[in-house]
Amino acid sequence: MMHTYTFELDDADMKFAEAYAEETGESVGEMAKSALLEHIEDIMDLRAAKIAKAEYEANPVSYSMDEAAVLLEIDR
Repeated sequence: MMHTYTFELDDADMKFAEAYAEETGESVGEMAKSALLEHIEDIMDLRAAKIAKAEYEANPVSYSMDEAAVLLEIDR
C-alpha cells in the first residue's frame, strides 16, 4: 500500500529544491522521501550509539578481534 503526504514550501524554498532536484535528476518528491528516510535512519543510529555508549560506560570491557574470534568460536 502506498501513502501520499503533502507539505508546503514557499517560493524561495521550492526554487531551491527544484534547482537541486534538477542537478541530481530526482524529483522534489523523490528527494523529500529520501531525505525523510535518511533522517530517520540517522536518528535511529544515534539512538543505538547512545545506548551502546551507556552500556560500555556501565561495563567498560572490550575485546581484541582475536579475543572476540575465540569467544565466538570463529576461525581466523
